[in-house]
Amino acid sequence: MELDNRKMLILKAVVKTYLETGEPVGSRTISKIDGLSVSSATIRNEMADLEELGYLVQPHTSAGRIPTDQGYRLYVDRLMEEKEKEILDIKQFVSDRMGRVENMLKGMAKMLAANTNYTTMISGPRYSENALKLIQLSRVDSKNLVAVIVSESNTIRNKLIPVDVTVSDEEILKLNVLLNSALQGKSLDEITLSLIRTLKEQAGDYSGIVGTALEAVADAISSTIDEQPEVYTSGTTNIFKYPELTESSMASEILTSFEEKNELMDALSEHRTGDSDIQVYIGKESQIQAMRDCSVVTASYELGKGLRGTIGIIGPKRMDYDHVVGTLKTLMQQLDQIYHNEEEKNE
Repeated sequence: MELDNRKMLILKAVVKTYLETGEPVGSRTISKIDGLSVSSATIRNEMADLEELGYLVQPHTSAGRIPTDQGYRLYVDRLMEEKEKEILDIKQFVSDRMGRVENMLKGMAKMLAANTNYTTMISGPRYSENALKLIQLSRVDSKNLVAVIVSESNTIRNKLIPVDVTVSDEEILKLNVLLNSALQGKSLDEITLSLIRTLKEQAGDYSGIVGTALEAVADAISSTIDEQPEVYTSGTTNIFKYPELTESSMASEILTSFEEKNELMDALSEHRTGDSDIQVYIGKESQIQAMRDCSVVTASYELGKGLRGTIGIIGPKRMDYDHVVGTLKTLMQQLDQIYHNEEEKNE
C-alpha cells in the first residue's frame, strides 16, 4: 500500500527520532516536528494505521512506537530514491552552471587583461568547504561490503569494507539509516570524535564497519577540497610592453611560469582562503622566483556554498595600483550581483 504524504512524514519522524534516542516514540514528540500541523490525536490515529500496516510496532502497552524492519525498509528505500533524484538534478544543474562559469571566467580574464594592460590569471572555483550528501552500504559478497559516498560537491567515492562477522540485509539497512541520519550535511569539522564514538556505540557489533565507513567519508570530503582547479590566463604577452620585464631571460622565465599550472596555483594560493580583501605582493614578497621583479594583486571571489576562487593580476612593480585595485573592487561587486541573481532564479 502506498502511504500518503502525512503517514510518510510521520514514519520518517519516528525512524529518525528512534535512531537518535533509542526510545519508543510517542505522538506528542512527533507533533513538535516541523511540517506536521495536526493534533496529537490525529498523529496517534496515523501511527495506529502505520502499526496495522506493519511499519511500526508498540513494544509495551501505553508506550510509544518503534520502526519494524518493514518500516526501516520503506524509510531507506524512499531516502535513496529522494537522494538519487536530488543528485541527478544537482549534477545537471552544476554541469550547466559550471559550463557558464567557465565561459564567464575566460571572458573575465580577457576583459581584465585588456582593461589593465597587464597579465591576468584566474583559478576556477573549487569547494573550500564540503559536506556529506549520502552514504550507502551495500553487500558485495559474504566477506565484503562497499560504501558509496556522495559529497555535496557531487564527488562520488567507493570504499570496499571487509567484514569478519555476518551482516544481514536488515542490519545493513539499519546501518545506512544510522549513518545518514547522523552525518548528512555535516562537514569534516562537524564529524567530531564524540559523534564518531556515539555512532560506533550505536552500531554495536558492527562498530568496525562504521569506523571504516567514516574513514571513507573523510577521504571523500577532503579529496574534493584538495583537487586542483583549472587556471585561466589572458594577456601573457602584455609583459613585453614593459622594458624592465623583457631584459635578459626575465620575460622567458615569466612566460614559462604561466605554462606551469602548479606555479600559477602557488601564486594564487598566497591569497588567504576566504579573505575577500584585495592583497598586493611586490617583488620578492611573492614566492614565485620568476615574478621577483613583478607585482601581483589578488582578490578572491565566491559563487556561494563554499565555492571559491582567486583572481590575480601580474605586472611591473610600477603598475597602476589605483586602477588595478579599483577594477578588481568593481569586478567583485559585479560577481556578487551575478551570483545573487542566479540564486534568486533557482529559488
